[in-house]
Amino acid sequence: MTHFILVRHGETVWHAENRYAGRTDVPLTDLGREQAATLATWATTAHLTGIWSSPLSRARLTAAPAAAACGLTPHVDERLYELDFGRGEGLTRDEMRTRFPERVAAFLADPVAHHLPDGEHPRQAAERAADCLADLARAHPDGRILVVAHSTLLRILLCHLLGIPLADYRRVFPRLHNGALTEIRHGHGRTALLSLNTPALAQAPALH
Repeated sequence: MTHFILVRHGETVWHAENRYAGRTDVPLTDLGREQAATLATWATTAHLTGIWSSPLSRARLTAAPAAAACGLTPHVDERLYELDFGRGEGLTRDEMRTRFPERVAAFLADPVAHHLPDGEHPRQAAERAADCLADLARAHPDGRILVVAHSTLLRILLCHLLGIPLADYRRVFPRLHNGALTEIRHGHGRTALLSLNTPALAQAPALH
């Protein structure tokens, strides 16, 4: 079984206003860069065997210090992109209510059946991310892999792997903190959740 440590990238400049950042390449804040440095400190004792990230710079720049600290080459996989939020991209929820109130109300009631207009279907996003992890698990059956990606993608991926209805991702996983660690054991079609939202410096790396 492969151990994956799933991490949401560091804080971005859209964080304070809670704007929906999907495919937009939003830069990290100073705090976001500090979170990447903290992740790198944790990584030096985490016995990692590989590091993968989304292509977006906020994920790559969060992963890069950890890769440098461990002497590993960081890899990028397009299947780890955040969802495309369509017409919601770059907007706050209040701005969406002004522009398309009925669609955002339906989205809040069921974000899968009524995903944001012109956006990516969450089920497709969950499947592409799960395919990425399945490929990594086959290639690294005893590996310990850091994956740096995005809040919505990681939450729907967790639901998909754990057999939780995707529409419940906000209720079951209301928040993934920037730079925090969520560890799963995954392989052979099975997944176990080992930890959720653990601050990087509070996590004592476990060898399984």
